[in-house]
Formats: sequence, C-alpha cells, structure tokens
Amino acid sequence: MQVDKSLLRIKFTKKRKKLYSKKTLFSFNKIFFLIKKNFPKKKPSIAGYYPSNFEVNILDFLSQANKKNFKVGLPVIKKDYKIDFKYWISNEPLYVNRYGILEPKKQNITFKPDIILVPLIAFDRNLNRIGYGKGYYDRALKQISDKKKILTIGIAFSFQEASIIPTNQYDYNLDCILTDRNLIYKKTNENFIFR
Repeated sequence: MQVDKSLLRIKFTKKRKKLYSKKTLFSFNKIFFLIKKNFPKKKPSIAGYYPSNFEVNILDFLSQANKKNFKVGLPVIKKDYKIDFKYWISNEPLYVNRYGILEPKKQNITFKPDIILVPLIAFDRNLNRIGYGKGYYDRALKQISDKKKILTIGIAFSFQEASIIPTNQYDYNLDCILTDRNLIYKKTNENFIFR
C-alpha cells in the first residue's frame, strides 16, 4: 500500500498540535556529547531554527551553545525555495518573515554550518523526515553537504514517529534524530560517532 506524504503531513501536524506540551522533558545534552565526540579539535558552527507551529523548542539549547562560545545561526528564507543560515546571538532582535516565522536580519553574516538541527513534522526509523513540503531543508542540506561534511540532527517529539515515510530522489536522509526519549541513528553510519 502506497503511503501519501501529504496525508501524513496533515495527520502528524494535527497530532503534534494536539499532543504538544511545553512540559515535555527534552535533554539537549546529547548534542553536546555528539559535538565532543565528532568535533574534538574544533568548535563547530551550529544552525538551529526558531520554533513555530508546535515544533520542539530549542531556544534554551541555542542560548547554552552561545554561552559556550559556539557560533550559532538560524535560517533565513530566500526566493526560489532556498534558505541561507545567518549568524544570530540569543538576545538579538528577530524579524517576522512572510510565513510568520522569526529570522535574523538579512544583513547578518551567512555561514555554512557544521551541525544543522532540522525541524520536522514526522520521521521514521530510517531517518527520513517530512517537512512542510516546500523542500527548503532538503535543498540546503544537499547543497552544503556537497561542499563539506555536516552532521544533520532531526529534532522531534517521540510521538512524531511514523512507521514509514515515502521518499524520492530529492529527499535528504538525516544522520540522526533526537527525541524526548532517545537518539535514533543507523549503526552503519561511518561518518559520525553516536555513543
């Protein structure tokens, strides 16, 4: 039976809204562990996202990363379904884009992050994800990974897991997914250490 991405997107968007709770315990210490294991000789740059539409709130993590002197940034939407990542410091003002999402000033410095925290609507155990359907992240992750090695971490609540996510040649497969319950990764991944 063929699973339809748009139906999954609708189902899991409703589920996320219904089950979302600010009280869900979410530990981001695992990300600092991954940084220590995989980037022992450098301070990697980190791209996050500003949470909206009941996404996992990562703002405390980004603030902690700033305090530990990591370069941190957020996506800025461009034309042609593309995004750039721009440096951002936690208390710096943000601006509302055409989708109602907060982003840094367009004048902020653009960078190619070493680690990208990716929001998602649903995921499966094969590290596939469903986003909002415009392909912003798939394009950006492919473009950056063609130029350098990057660690991509999907961020989701455990209830966002689907049995299978249909994919095509444009979908970008994540390195791991961090949920409120565990870190999901492929044991065959030769590029990164996960434990």
